[in-house]
Amino acid sequence: MIDLIMNDILGTPAILVGLFALVGLLVQKKNSGDVVSGTLKTVMGFVILGAGANVLVQSLDKFSSMFDHAFSMEGVIPNNEAIVALAQESFGTETAMIMLFGMIVNIGFARFTPYKYIFLTGHHTMFMACMIAVILKTGGMSGIGMVLLGSIILGAIMVLFPAMLQPYTRKITGSDDFAIGHFGSFGYLVSANVGKLVGKNSKSTEELKVPKSLGFLRDTSVAVSLTMVLLFFVVAAFAGPAFVEAELSGGQNFLVFAFMQGLTFAAGVYIILAGVRMLLGEIVPAFKGIADKLVPNAKPALDCPAIFPFASNAVIIGFFFSFIAGLLSMFLLPLLGLKVIVPGLVPHFFTGAAAGVFGNSTGGRKGAIFGSMANGFIISFLPALLLPILGTLGFQGTTFGDADFGVVGIVLGNITNLVQSNLLVTLIVLLILALSFALGWKSMKKLENSDVA
Repeated sequence: MIDLIMNDILGTPAILVGLFALVGLLVQKKNSGDVVSGTLKTVMGFVILGAGANVLVQSLDKFSSMFDHAFSMEGVIPNNEAIVALAQESFGTETAMIMLFGMIVNIGFARFTPYKYIFLTGHHTMFMACMIAVILKTGGMSGIGMVLLGSIILGAIMVLFPAMLQPYTRKITGSDDFAIGHFGSFGYLVSANVGKLVGKNSKSTEELKVPKSLGFLRDTSVAVSLTMVLLFFVVAAFAGPAFVEAELSGGQNFLVFAFMQGLTFAAGVYIILAGVRMLLGEIVPAFKGIADKLVPNAKPALDCPAIFPFASNAVIIGFFFSFIAGLLSMFLLPLLGLKVIVPGLVPHFFTGAAAGVFGNSTGGRKGAIFGSMANGFIISFLPALLLPILGTLGFQGTTFGDADFGVVGIVLGNITNLVQSNLLVTLIVLLILALSFALGWKSMKKLENSDVA
């Protein structure tokens, strides 16, 4: 029963978000038709978003294969799903318990603190619960104490990370209806602040002046298609027709294959945006029920594609320059004695695109470019620094990819390695969280009174 609830129900993001929508509509005493319609449309929106992500991943896997063959790079490709799959064999129960009670702690913090955010990105909740469970368990903790501490850590960051981004999210969306609940938050925060530093008087990416002859580029789908087709052509040419046609295309001409994969990527982006629009159209009104009854003034913290429609040009710019920074990092990491992190297209697309939107919100085009590059370096260097910690646990071949996993994993891993007493580890972690709540609230109030809000 626990396995069913944790993995098949709460571990499925679409169902998790749908359950919150269902509860919200029931609390508002909507009629049965509205309840069924709102719940199903919320789930459908998330399913559509996931379908678009799958299309993207399939296309990017082909790109990664060609890239690896073309440039013969050896290294670690960060993959959240892979490392969680490895860890589940030994830490599955601990992961499930920390995830379940972490979500309850999240609701508790949202109810009794000024941080009114309910984290709805279910798969990231599971990934973070897994990493916390692995580090605490191998650090010598076990039983109720480990689950309790892990749940408090998870529940705390599920409200703290959306909160620290909210002044910038509000600036992007023009409203306070939802927050971003995605564990790439540290990269987005850095991007927004880089934008403030470099983007004075820089125009927004959405104000790009395009000649009439290039007016078709204003269409997001067309712009994405052309960009990705060009990238696929270049990488396919370096990989060579023999490899592409023998290993990837099933005999189809390598240029035709590259062309179709570029368009497939663009189709994935289009599907994602359609899913986001449907999801937001249902979850925000439905969430009002939870906000009014269970957690007054609560806000749903949603996955990072929720902000993509607000700056579609910044999405493409962010992805491109984040990936460029990832490529540059491949040559910088060995100079510092760190393992080479091969840039994965999926994390660079999703977190790079979001970083581009945040950078654009504070620094226009310059902010989008340099902010997303900062994110690209962050998701290259943090996984490399996290890798030794996870390597001692038997996961040498892979690591977590997004920025927050690196921040939390490095801090928690070093605390458990340096402090041998479980009681001291607990006290240190709780003290750090208490300071984070206090400093975070002070910083939020300061930002709200500045020109960022």
